[in-house]
Amino acid sequence: MAERALEGLRVVELSQLVSGPYCGKLFADFGADVIKVEPPQTGDRARHWGPFPNDEPHPEKSGLFFFLNTNKRGVTLDIATDQGRETLLELLRDADLLIENNRAQTMRDWRLTYDDVSAYNPDLVMISITPFGQTGPYSDWNGYDLNAYHLSATGHRYCGRPGEAPLEHGAFSADFYGANAAAAWGMAALYGRGVVGGGQHLDVSCAEVIAAVFVGAQNIGGYAANNVFERRTGVGMPLGAPATILPCKDGHVWMLALEPGQWNGLAGVMGNPDWMQLEMFQDMFVRAQNADAMYPLIQQWTMEHTKADIMEWCQAAGCPSTAIYTVAEAAEQPHLRERGYIVDIEHPLLGKMRNIGAPFRLPACPGGPASPPPLLGQHNDEVYGGLLGKSDGEVAGLRAAGVI
Repeated sequence: MAERALEGLRVVELSQLVSGPYCGKLFADFGADVIKVEPPQTGDRARHWGPFPNDEPHPEKSGLFFFLNTNKRGVTLDIATDQGRETLLELLRDADLLIENNRAQTMRDWRLTYDDVSAYNPDLVMISITPFGQTGPYSDWNGYDLNAYHLSATGHRYCGRPGEAPLEHGAFSADFYGANAAAAWGMAALYGRGVVGGGQHLDVSCAEVIAAVFVGAQNIGGYAANNVFERRTGVGMPLGAPATILPCKDGHVWMLALEPGQWNGLAGVMGNPDWMQLEMFQDMFVRAQNADAMYPLIQQWTMEHTKADIMEWCQAAGCPSTAIYTVAEAAEQPHLRERGYIVDIEHPLLGKMRNIGAPFRLPACPGGPASPPPLLGQHNDEVYGGLLGKSDGEVAGLRAAGVI
């Protein structure tokens, strides 16, 4: 089997919930040796968030923890104790990368700032992922994904109908985007060691990443320049049509046909009804002005067909309309499974679990989740004894003292 792309890279992950663990997962799933450090007894908070089978909480059966921590080794360590801190520094002495998503003040309290850890390992790259970054008035706030998301104005720009209250946004968007940016630029910092020498500290603000990729830097910059910015439109696009969500026989479809070729392709799929042949309807702006009359006519047709048929017929005709899949349908999607994006992993307590694979493809160096997330403290003996060379008595002493 070909070596995985990040084989030989050692990562220490001192993080909980989503942003840090997902960043660590991206390294682990491509072959890096990621050692996840969790608090003794309680472990990562994601272990207690679920979802759980049969809705019965269990720290080893959390679906969130399962997804975020495949292919990692797991140890427990009380960082707040002197012994715990010294043991972590031993782990960092030969590590390439430290990933953490703790409050800046917490890292200062633990004496684990970049200045502290780089004194032990000058080549260490440290990634800090937080809602608001390491500096500024909010840097020490207790923030979460939604705090970062809405600081960026993304909720006001996208979520909800125009003229009504903005809506919240779920799915840890800010955390996942922050983690992806952190992984990409963490690799750049590792590359930089060979170019300029030495490690460095990567400060990732999830709010700033979201501001750039969701709300769009052009909106914030545009408002700063001339007080103009784009506003949320609710469902659909007001300036061109068809561009909206419509019901169909088994759910919903996103109907999009703006360019003349797309519109004529859709007309052909629908049997070229007379009203679609009107010359004025070759213009998407004119169609938008007549959307209230046009959408019910299209809906009559969509309600007669399934979303899969509509999508396939439209695709063949050069029209990019698409099915809107539910989560359950996406999990069974044959395209995703054929690409290896849906994988099965055996877990000692959960049995065979369905999971999603790596979101990137490196055919020469395969990646993706292959082993389940660690049980709490599963690799304590292996890491502290085998990797750090501590005797059985020393490891037992750490355990007896509650450090691990």
